[in-house]
Amino acid sequence: MAEPISVTALLRAHAAGDESAFDRLLPLVYEELRGVARRQLRRDGGAKPLATTELVHEAYLKLAAHEGLRLEDRRHLLAVSALAMKQVIVGHARARAALKRGAGLEPMPLDEDAVAVEAQAGQLLDLDRALERLRAYDEQLASIVDCRYFAGMSEEETSEALGLSLRSAQRGWMRARAWLRCELEGGAAGVVA
Repeated sequence: MAEPISVTALLRAHAAGDESAFDRLLPLVYEELRGVARRQLRRDGGAKPLATTELVHEAYLKLAAHEGLRLEDRRHLLAVSALAMKQVIVGHARARAALKRGAGLEPMPLDEDAVAVEAQAGQLLDLDRALERLRAYDEQLASIVDCRYFAGMSEEETSEALGLSLRSAQRGWMRARAWLRCELEGGAAGVVA
């Protein structure tokens, strides 16, 4: 019986130019990606349904289309996938904010994990803008927020993913949250807790 191929081996094959490796990778991490999507959608819930499955698939398409994507291991793949999901959610929130009200009934997604995004779209967009300002100020702090808040990683997983000591990751998380609170004060304050 053939030994199952690992996520890392598929990522290496993809980096070496095997385009089909990324497609073979999805079934190996699909449930983990759904877990990341569920956490993000719970955090960013509102009134317009956005299904977990839809979010995973849109993030996958975003990653698959990215030329020269280099992923090191499962944890790195999940972190990058979480960022792609964040971009999908923010894009969805922007589109919802641009639509006029009263456009009619919308189809109900056939996904038990369907949640909504519209009610918190303003907060999400405020957070996204603040996070981009943080990224311009300190890339590492923004990466810590990406790992902790958007990918749902623990302190240990964040320190490992970013190559930081545990204490540095903890201090960075505290600094990033304080910075974002100041940025969001008066607007979407309290989004990052």
